[in-house]
Amino acid sequence: MESQVRGGTRWKRFAVVMVPSVAATAAIGVALAQGALAASFSVSGQQFKVSADSLTGTGFSQYGAIDSGYTLDGKKTAHPVAVSAFKSASIKGLCQSVVTPDIPLLGSVSLILKAGGGDKPVEAENLYIDLDDLSADATFTNIDIGVAAKDASKGPGIQKGDTANPYGFAQQADKASLTGVKQTAWATTAGTFKLSGLHMSVSQGVKECF
Repeated sequence: MESQVRGGTRWKRFAVVMVPSVAATAAIGVALAQGALAASFSVSGQQFKVSADSLTGTGFSQYGAIDSGYTLDGKKTAHPVAVSAFKSASIKGLCQSVVTPDIPLLGSVSLILKAGGGDKPVEAENLYIDLDDLSADATFTNIDIGVAAKDASKGPGIQKGDTANPYGFAQQADKASLTGVKQTAWATTAGTFKLSGLHMSVSQGVKECF
């Protein structure tokens, strides 16, 4: 079975990505209210943007989460996110950007990382992306919506160190293929992350992937 989704989903602070039904979106909100997850490390006070020409992943799962962290002035805060997990992923045309604002004498400073151009994609194993907004064209193969998190066996499982409700809402698929990916995220972790053709630059001003 295949399910295809086009376009993006945007809430004020929480967007569930790659969800092919309104009912599933609402259910992830319920999972968050039930205290679904806590991040295994404190996230920084800066979101980052990631774009990609394409992302093809096998062993996909997704669940709601809460990432705890700090604001840029050191205050504690928390962010509702959707965690998209892949056993393995291949990413073409990867771009990651983060902007640090209000640096004395410099103003905003942007860091941009690019990799996976040409015929050498970025390769990742046990990839977890904690994000709150994503737009893409997406196709899922053999998708299951409404699985208990502990039974989402197609993906790599709930990340070690996370505090999870094993009975909360999740979804899974054998394969997920996305094109024209644009997302904002709080954290990304991977068992291995091979960045072919890596190039990183730092410059003044606001310069982002999208």
